[in-house]
Amino acid sequence: MNRKDENLKSLGNKTEYRTDYMPEVLEAFENQHPDNDYWVEFLCPEFTSLCPITGQPDFAEIRIRYIPDRKMVESKSLKLYLVSFRNHGDFHEDCVNIIMKDLVRLMEPRYIEVVGLFAPRGGIAIHPYVNYGAPGTKYEELARHRMMNYKLS
Repeated sequence: MNRKDENLKSLGNKTEYRTDYMPEVLEAFENQHPDNDYWVEFLCPEFTSLCPITGQPDFAEIRIRYIPDRKMVESKSLKLYLVSFRNHGDFHEDCVNIIMKDLVRLMEPRYIEVVGLFAPRGGIAIHPYVNYGAPGTKYEELARHRMMNYKLS
């Protein structure tokens, strides 16, 4: 499969790292296996954003897991998108919700969840979790089940 044929802008080109929130850098390509349910997981152990109150940096591992439908996120564009939070001021909970909503808009996945494992500040670590299942499908029930039974793994 040649993903360059999909008119992707980031893949294979010189990388320009943006440090301001840029959801428009996200790109998707067609899922080659839309008849299968399968998980895709991304781990970003070097996520940074800024505290909107103090301006101090926050560090986290962001975990994104999803079951694709027709579209999938292109990994380099996802990396550029996550880097764009570097100078973005938002609370931890807001960051994971924004990431999930942007990916839902981009891909319309069957199911997606985003976890932020934020490093402790002031002696407290915050690990927000958010998920989404396509409305009216078994994935909506999966989202409810995983939310009600959530346990950090």
